Amino acid sequence: MKRILFVLISASILTLGCKENKKEVAPDQKALSEANETASVPAMAENVPSKVTISPIEHATAVLEWNNITVYIDPVGGIDMFKGHKSPDLILITDIHGDHFDLETLKALGTDKAKIIVPQAVADKIPDVFTPQIDVLNNGDSKERYGITIEAIPMYNLRKEALKFHEKGRGNGYLLSIDGQRIYFSGDTEDIPEMRSLKHIDKAFICMNLPYTMTPESAADAVLEFKPKQVYPYHYRGKPDVSDVSKFKQLVNAADPNIEVIQLDWYPKADY
Repeated sequence: MKRILFVLISASILTLGCKENKKEVAPDQKALSEANETASVPAMAENVPSKVTISPIEHATAVLEWNNITVYIDPVGGIDMFKGHKSPDLILITDIHGDHFDLETLKALGTDKAKIIVPQAVADKIPDVFTPQIDVLNNGDSKERYGITIEAIPMYNLRKEALKFHEKGRGNGYLLSIDGQRIYFSGDTEDIPEMRSLKHIDKAFICMNLPYTMTPESAADAVLEFKPKQVYPYHYRGKPDVSDVSKFKQLVNAADPNIEVIQLDWYPKADY
């Protein structure tokens, strides 16, 4: 009996000792496990793109602001059109026509410190005094300025009766890559394959005015193929009619409601 009692007491002591040892080791194991877990999964840094602000001026003319950089797209109409906006750091000109290129406006804006990106046809019309500021981009070329990558996208007519307006290779649309955001300005074009094949566009500014560019139906059809997140109808007054941008919006959203169509006031002085 004494022997049996001794064995039972020894077993109890041994069991209690094991439990106590386990309690002492467990916190260290847990801390080590948590430390390894923290080391293997670093904290995620915030990756929020800087805000890009785009202000319509008139027709094809816009001002883009990002990270204290100011970009003028097709500045025309005189210096008064740009009251309230900073002087440009970067100027993009798409074509030689007067609604895109105006030498007198370029001179009046005080652009001596700005870089000016143009197709060769526009460069040929700018005085030599501007030469140090000019970057000539042909279709398909790209250039980085002020942290913005600018790619020259073709713009041209397809319809036989409109070929005289915009021949292939003369003008540029522009695709801007800004802090992970891709912004496309079509310039004067129809629904060309180069537009339809664009990828991952956040904002697309799409022209639609006859007889010079394309119909709202053609514009909508192209947009539905390359699927920008947001599309902005611009450059939509033609001769004699104003394009039906409401119809454009209906066509786009009926086929793809995920594409946001945003209407800005591109003709603040127009009475219609």
